[in-house]
Amino acid sequence: MSVFEQQLMDRLEDYALRIIAVYGALPDYLASGHQVAQVIGKQLLRSGTSVGANFAEAIRTHSLADKAAKQQICIKELEETAYWLRLLSKAGLIAHSRLEPLLEETSELTAIFVASVRKLRQEA
Repeated sequence: MSVFEQQLMDRLEDYALRIIAVYGALPDYLASGHQVAQVIGKQLLRSGTSVGANFAEAIRTHSLADKAAKQQICIKELEETAYWLRLLSKAGLIAHSRLEPLLEETSELTAIFVASVRKLRQEA
Protein backbone atom coordinates (compact mmCIF):
# COMPACT_ATOMS: atom_id res chain seq x y z
CA MET A 1 0.00 0.00 0.00
CA SER A 2 1.39 3.39 -0.96
CA VAL A 3 1.69 6.28 1.50
CA PHE A 4 -1.18 8.05 -0.28
CA GLU A 5 -3.38 4.95 -0.05
CA GLN A 6 -2.60 4.60 3.66
CA GLN A 7 -3.40 8.26 4.31
CA LEU A 8 -6.67 7.97 2.39
CA MET A 9 -7.57 4.76 4.24
CA ASP A 10 -6.93 6.51 7.58
CA ARG A 11 -9.14 9.37 6.45
CA LEU A 12 -11.90 6.96 5.39
CA GLU A 13 -11.75 5.20 8.75
CA ASP A 14 -12.12 8.57 10.51
CA TYR A 15 -15.00 9.34 8.17
CA ALA A 16 -16.73 6.06 9.05
CA LEU A 17 -16.31 6.79 12.76
CA ARG A 18 -17.94 10.20 12.24
CA ILE A 19 -20.84 8.52 10.42
CA ILE A 20 -21.21 6.10 13.33
CA ALA A 21 -21.30 9.07 15.73
CA VAL A 22 -24.10 10.72 13.71
CA TYR A 23 -26.06 7.48 13.78
CA GLY A 24 -25.56 7.27 17.53
CA ALA A 25 -26.89 10.82 17.95
CA LEU A 26 -30.18 10.09 16.19
CA PRO A 27 -33.35 9.94 18.26
CA ASP A 28 -33.94 6.44 19.56
CA TYR A 29 -36.95 4.80 17.91
CA LEU A 30 -38.14 2.94 21.00
CA ALA A 31 -37.73 5.87 23.36
CA SER A 32 -39.20 8.62 21.22
CA GLY A 33 -41.09 7.07 18.31
CA HIS A 34 -38.66 8.36 15.66
CA GLN A 35 -38.83 5.42 13.29
CA VAL A 36 -37.94 7.67 10.36
CA ALA A 37 -34.68 8.74 11.99
CA GLN A 38 -33.62 5.15 12.53
CA VAL A 39 -34.54 4.03 9.00
CA ILE A 40 -32.60 6.91 7.42
CA GLY A 41 -29.82 6.42 9.94
CA LYS A 42 -29.34 2.78 9.00
CA GLN A 43 -29.10 3.74 5.33
CA LEU A 44 -26.51 6.38 6.25
CA LEU A 45 -24.59 3.89 8.35
CA ARG A 46 -24.45 1.36 5.50
CA SER A 47 -23.36 3.78 2.79
CA GLY A 48 -21.00 5.87 4.91
CA THR A 49 -19.10 2.96 6.38
CA SER A 50 -18.86 1.01 3.12
CA VAL A 51 -16.62 3.59 1.42
CA GLY A 52 -13.54 2.44 3.31
CA ALA A 53 -14.34 -1.22 2.73
CA ASN A 54 -14.68 -0.64 -1.00
CA PHE A 55 -11.43 1.30 -1.06
CA ALA A 56 -9.69 -1.57 0.74
CA GLU A 57 -10.88 -3.85 -2.05
CA ALA A 58 -9.64 -1.36 -4.66
CA ILE A 59 -6.17 -1.40 -3.15
CA ARG A 60 -5.94 -5.16 -3.56
CA THR A 61 -7.06 -5.35 -7.19
CA HIS A 62 -4.70 -6.57 -9.88
CA SER A 63 -5.58 -4.25 -12.74
CA LEU A 64 -6.10 -0.52 -13.19
CA ALA A 65 -9.56 -1.17 -14.68
CA ASP A 66 -10.62 -3.14 -11.58
CA LYS A 67 -9.20 -0.44 -9.31
CA ALA A 68 -11.17 2.22 -11.20
CA ALA A 69 -14.36 0.16 -10.97
CA LYS A 70 -13.98 -0.32 -7.20
CA GLN A 71 -13.24 3.36 -6.71
CA GLN A 72 -16.33 4.21 -8.79
CA ILE A 73 -18.32 2.30 -6.16
CA CYS A 74 -16.73 4.55 -3.52
CA ILE A 75 -18.08 7.57 -5.41
CA LYS A 76 -21.56 6.03 -5.54
CA GLU A 77 -21.52 5.33 -1.80
CA LEU A 78 -20.29 8.85 -1.01
CA GLU A 79 -23.05 10.37 -3.13
CA GLU A 80 -25.62 8.23 -1.34
CA THR A 81 -24.17 9.23 2.03
CA ALA A 82 -24.45 12.92 1.11
CA TYR A 83 -28.09 12.36 0.20
CA TRP A 84 -28.90 10.78 3.58
CA LEU A 85 -27.03 13.51 5.45
CA ARG A 86 -28.98 16.21 3.61
CA LEU A 87 -32.24 14.38 4.29
CA LEU A 88 -31.50 14.12 8.02
CA SER A 89 -30.87 17.86 8.06
CA LYS A 90 -33.92 18.83 5.98
CA ALA A 91 -36.17 16.59 8.08
CA GLY A 92 -34.95 18.39 11.19
CA LEU A 93 -33.61 15.21 12.75
CA ILE A 94 -30.09 16.60 13.23
CA ALA A 95 -29.02 20.23 13.10
CA HIS A 96 -27.47 21.23 9.79
CA SER A 97 -24.58 22.87 11.65
CA ARG A 98 -23.61 19.46 13.03
CA LEU A 99 -23.74 17.82 9.61
CA GLU A 100 -22.07 20.57 7.56
CA PRO A 101 -18.46 19.49 8.32
CA LEU A 102 -19.34 15.90 7.41
CA LEU A 103 -20.99 17.05 4.18
CA GLU A 104 -17.82 19.00 3.34
CA GLU A 105 -15.67 15.93 3.98
CA THR A 106 -18.03 13.87 1.81
CA SER A 107 -17.58 16.39 -1.00
CA GLU A 108 -13.79 16.40 -0.65
CA LEU A 109 -13.59 12.60 -0.62
CA THR A 110 -15.84 12.45 -3.69
CA ALA A 111 -13.53 14.86 -5.52
CA ILE A 112 -10.50 12.73 -4.60
CA PHE A 113 -12.12 9.59 -5.97
CA VAL A 114 -13.40 11.29 -9.13
CA ALA A 115 -9.87 12.49 -9.90
CA SER A 116 -8.42 9.08 -9.13
CA VAL A 117 -10.89 7.24 -11.35
CA ARG A 118 -10.19 9.63 -14.23
CA LYS A 119 -6.45 9.08 -13.85
CA LEU A 120 -6.79 5.31 -13.60
CA ARG A 121 -8.96 5.17 -16.73
CA GLN A 122 -6.42 7.23 -18.66
CA GLU A 123 -3.63 4.89 -17.58
CA ALA A 124 -5.58 1.68 -18.29
